[in-house]
Amino acid sequence: MIKIEIKGSTRSTEDFLNRMKNRQQFKVLEKYGPMGVTALAHATPKDHADTANAWYYEIVSKPGYFGIHWYNSHRDDDGRAPVAVLLQYGHATRQGGYVQAQDYINPALKPIFDQIAADMWKEVTR
Repeated sequence: MIKIEIKGSTRSTEDFLNRMKNRQQFKVLEKYGPMGVTALAHATPKDHADTANAWYYEIVSKPGYFGIHWYNSHRDDDGRAPVAVLLQYGHATRQGGYVQAQDYINPALKPIFDQIAADMWKEVTR
């Protein structure tokens, strides 16, 4: 048998559980979408202005999941491959050459991820 005794107020626990139920703690994430778009646009290699200007984000909220997704709508000439991905991971050319990868997405978003983690920790522990 388990016995639980509570002394004092449970208000902070109830407040936390109500915020969780209403998903209020995730609203703090909404400010990071535009910040990520700006960071990605500035980090995109300068000779790819169309790619830099094609960043956008979506806030995704479904049961058990809440997140920010960043996307880039600029595609290659065939319309099949996102240019941002080609730049990030490198790619072969039609002439048989290879364009070296440039890791620009991860460094651009790392400070934002760090701030999200800090802000979410504050939300959970308040």
